[in-house]
Amino acid sequence: MASTFKPTTIEEMETDNARLRETACAVCAETYEDRVKAQTPHCKFGEEGICCKNCSMGPCRITPKAPRGICGADAHAIAARNYVRSIAAGTSSHSDHAREILHVLKSSSPDGNYQVRDEVKLIKLATEWGVKTEGRDIYDIAHDVADVGLLEFGKPDGFQLFTRRATEERQKLWEKEGIQPRAIDREVVTAMHMTHMGNSSDAEALVRQGLRMSLANGWGGSMIGTEITDILFGTPTVWTTEGNLGVLEEDYVNVVVHGHDPAFSEMLVTACEDRELVEYARSKGAKGINVVGLCCTANEVAMRHGVRMAGNFLQQENVVLTGAVEMMCVDIQCIFPALATLTQCFHTKFITSSPIARIPGSEYVEFHPETAFQQAKDLVRAAIDNYQNRDQSKVYIPSTKQTATVGYPTEQIISHLDNVTNSHIEELGTYKPVIDAIRAGVLRGAVAIVGCNNPRVRPDYSHMEIMKELIANDILIVATGCAAQMATKAGLLNKESKILCGDGLKRVCELVDIPPVLHMGACVDISRMMLLATGIAKDWGVDITEIPVVGCAPEWMSEKAVSIANYVVSTGLDVYLGIEPQVTGSSQMMELITEGTRKITGAGYIINKDPHELVKSIIEGIEAKRTALGI
Repeated sequence: MASTFKPTTIEEMETDNARLRETACAVCAETYEDRVKAQTPHCKFGEEGICCKNCSMGPCRITPKAPRGICGADAHAIAARNYVRSIAAGTSSHSDHAREILHVLKSSSPDGNYQVRDEVKLIKLATEWGVKTEGRDIYDIAHDVADVGLLEFGKPDGFQLFTRRATEERQKLWEKEGIQPRAIDREVVTAMHMTHMGNSSDAEALVRQGLRMSLANGWGGSMIGTEITDILFGTPTVWTTEGNLGVLEEDYVNVVVHGHDPAFSEMLVTACEDRELVEYARSKGAKGINVVGLCCTANEVAMRHGVRMAGNFLQQENVVLTGAVEMMCVDIQCIFPALATLTQCFHTKFITSSPIARIPGSEYVEFHPETAFQQAKDLVRAAIDNYQNRDQSKVYIPSTKQTATVGYPTEQIISHLDNVTNSHIEELGTYKPVIDAIRAGVLRGAVAIVGCNNPRVRPDYSHMEIMKELIANDILIVATGCAAQMATKAGLLNKESKILCGDGLKRVCELVDIPPVLHMGACVDISRMMLLATGIAKDWGVDITEIPVVGCAPEWMSEKAVSIANYVVSTGLDVYLGIEPQVTGSSQMMELITEGTRKITGAGYIINKDPHELVKSIIEGIEAKRTALGI
């Protein structure tokens, strides 16, 4: 039977957005688009990274008339310092996320709010970290693993434990170049110290510290966060779900979870499934409770519970503008402070839950592990009570939504290969079928597409165009974060989207029963991508820089993205960017991040704001790697 699949176009997404802006105008509310106009033109010095306010002698701006700051720092020093401080903030964000998850693991118990869901992964990690397991209670093991993980942040000696997972070539290179990451907090503190007034003004030295610090994120904080989250809430499995604004339901109590910390959202999802609360919602005239996700929290709960996903970063105001949301509960990162004002134009309750993300105008309910489930139930009950306050005249829910298959961590990819294509016992648990497909040319390579959407360009357009062109050229995509959310909205996580693929990738999708874009999780889960690329390199028997795999962040916007891009480059994979890093005022910095890092790690940035030119560069880069491998 012929497929009835139809991808969602960027124009359809923009039509939904325009209709919701009409609602914003009707209630006299502003959106990010209004604020973009108010901020235009952007500060030229900020764009180029050549404004310094690291001491009170300034701020200093670099111009032809004033080529040095008051202390004598030039454009290269200032741009490098600003760049490294961005990496420090991004590393801190992902790593502090991991630290909090470790504390949750430390509080876990068999009768508590948080329990160990993946005992196999816990035992495996305990063995890797030298924690005794023989004859011990699983929670004693968990608490010792938490202690070892917490020491990764401040241990006085040694390097990040997870760097042992990298290829031998990578580990030797990091050691040789002096960028092997030590304690996570030490690398951040060192970076902040180096960028203090009167310290490093050597751009290359600062970039090297940026690489080292980012590795403490990718092969430290982020990888810890992912591993411990899997242990606590279960390693993701394949789910069929839906995405885009059409997942909101007019006759249900709609609860939205938004942010990045799964400890909070897990409790809310569980509470929304509580039979007593579902019956309470029905007693208030609703058909039930509909919990949906936004941003990376959406990715977390989708791949563990099948929860539907309302959208990515720039969709967060649109969700409120539907007028159908009883409560939006947020935790940390990528949350618009503007939501507090916007929700006041509707009946929506806006709940913040973390001391890390305090927002004026919100209702603050700090979550604690020992009371988390009861707090979640109290919030859901309040959302149900709020259902009667919905103003039907303000309700408009776009019908747009797509089916999506989510939940492809490395374990699921291996499982699919073992079940379908691995034919020999010695091949079980390997990426050899993928390698064989790449060698044969059935697959040309793979691209990890990550990152936010960004109003500096046409939101979601670059992601969509690049993804469609890559799969048409037999290049498999793995996606996390808001890029994965965009693929969901467009329908590219639908298995039927294989009709958009080239013949080779289409055959792979049919054989392995996967969509052409594999959903790997939240932005913290980009560490999974590093393990995937590392696994392929090990099974191939080559250095990771040689495999036809690259990274791409077409619309990145956050400091986390700067840290992520650096640890991908440090791992040996080229990164293609559609937004220029804010260092363009320094020719030395532009050379360092595009070519200079190649002399250190074997990889660098390729930057082009035109998505069609950028994808052309990606394909050329992958083909160049194939040629170098003789395939």
